[in-house]
Amino acid sequence: MASQSTVMMTSQSTTTFSPSFISTRTNTTDSTHFTRFPFRTRPQTRSSTHRLVLSSRLNSSKSSDAGGSVNNGDFAYELHHDFYRHRKKGSPVFVTLPVNSVGLEGRVSRPKAMMLSLRALAAAGVEGVVVEIWWGLVERNEPRVYDWRGYRELIAMASMCGLKVRAVLAFHQYGTVTDDPNRIPLPLWVLDEIQKDPELAYSDRFGRRNIEYISLGCDIFPVLCGRSPIQAYSDFIREFRDTFRPLLGCIITGVLIGMGPGGELRYPSFSSHKPNLHELGEFHCYDKYMLASLNACARDIDKREWGNGGPFSTGSLMQNPEHAEFFRNKDGSWNTPYGEFFLKWYSDMLLLHGERICREAETIFRGTEVRISAKLAAIHWHYATQSHPSELTAGYYNTSNRDGYLPIARMFSKYGFSICCSCFEMQDAVMKKINPYGSPEGFLRQLLLAARLCDVSLEGQNYSTNLDDGAFSQVLKMSKFYSDGIEKRPFSFNFVRMDKKMFEPRNWDRFTRFVRQMSGRNIFRARLNSFGDIRLKTTSKATEVGLLYQHS
Repeated sequence: MASQSTVMMTSQSTTTFSPSFISTRTNTTDSTHFTRFPFRTRPQTRSSTHRLVLSSRLNSSKSSDAGGSVNNGDFAYELHHDFYRHRKKGSPVFVTLPVNSVGLEGRVSRPKAMMLSLRALAAAGVEGVVVEIWWGLVERNEPRVYDWRGYRELIAMASMCGLKVRAVLAFHQYGTVTDDPNRIPLPLWVLDEIQKDPELAYSDRFGRRNIEYISLGCDIFPVLCGRSPIQAYSDFIREFRDTFRPLLGCIITGVLIGMGPGGELRYPSFSSHKPNLHELGEFHCYDKYMLASLNACARDIDKREWGNGGPFSTGSLMQNPEHAEFFRNKDGSWNTPYGEFFLKWYSDMLLLHGERICREAETIFRGTEVRISAKLAAIHWHYATQSHPSELTAGYYNTSNRDGYLPIARMFSKYGFSICCSCFEMQDAVMKKINPYGSPEGFLRQLLLAARLCDVSLEGQNYSTNLDDGAFSQVLKMSKFYSDGIEKRPFSFNFVRMDKKMFEPRNWDRFTRFVRQMSGRNIFRARLNSFGDIRLKTTSKATEVGLLYQHS
């Protein structure tokens, strides 16, 4: 069936977005107890025709039930999609939009450039875009007061270009340098609470605080204006569901839930902004909430002396792991009863944090036909050692004699989550020249095997933004390693991220060729009557976007 898209609007004026997008929530839920749910059922294949009604003024409901509801306002337009493509082979490609796509004022940044960019991506056959929705922008000033206006506008623009959307609910800070123009801190009211009680922030053995993400040690304590962090995350996720309910499963097809620094399920053992590929990392277990848990676990086994903090003799950040008593391969403390006790407690706390968020998110999105996922850090720079120190400090108890990723994959499988992970373009041969202890391919193979064993879908991602033909070929190779076999497993790729360099002729040619290769040349082309036919040569479209970036 031929591809068809029609747009019917009740008014010829430009779509505007009402301040009524700002909503409040007063009800909270108790997130301090656990129940087990069966595996999340996989979304069923939707019919070939989707009918979607979008409104320029939507008020979220206050229902806390799974599925939620939404009241539609006026000035609606309908977008009909008839798809002639059913992807039987190949993998869809998504593109992550710039961090500052929505500014601090709550509006889309440079909307003309954004629209042209989205049209170019659609013409190139990209499946959709990844939109990072920042806690620090939406719930910026007051608890339970949410401003979704900019993200409503951005997602509407993507849908009008025939693009799907993956939303990332980002509960972390972006940028660690205060003068970074793209820096997005935690909500201001959260920072106020951290200033009152610095123990809400992670701390290492030197007392250095990290405020990228709230310490998981206080997950269930009412430290945020009467709510626990888990309750605050759950309220935000629920408000997102209620606000965007009509789009879930048809336009918004996936939601990634942030679980730590950089949006990844881990401790802040290294810089999210620009990690050093030699860094051992530091254990972050010295805030009072983490220490209380460690102390209690040590008392339970009559080893009170083990509950006073993390391991000694872990060396300096950039030290050779063989010169650190705890991490060295031969007779290192990591492989002693004390080391096993501490590392198991440290990783179990991270798993418990992930389980708490998975449980809440699974309940909230149940019945919405949207795929939910979480991200793991691709920490590969000490993978060739026995102790894997940089993985241990991040909370992944993965060593030469213990699989640390299988328990994580089992946990995600239990709640029907997909796993997102980067470094798909990285090659061991290149890494060995930089760091002889690193093995991105070895790390990725282990994670992919764990995902296959637990029947977990995978979302790949690139680590570097400067990709050449060899890097794109490596992505294809690693994606086939996961998806090939008797039972084809769903795989997709998130390209990080869209910028002006992406639209330079040589880079654009490489990217569009990669999209065709990933998609098996079975690519969707949209005809959008409201914007004219976008089925132009993608090179000319990219050139137009590039010129706009240069002159704006």
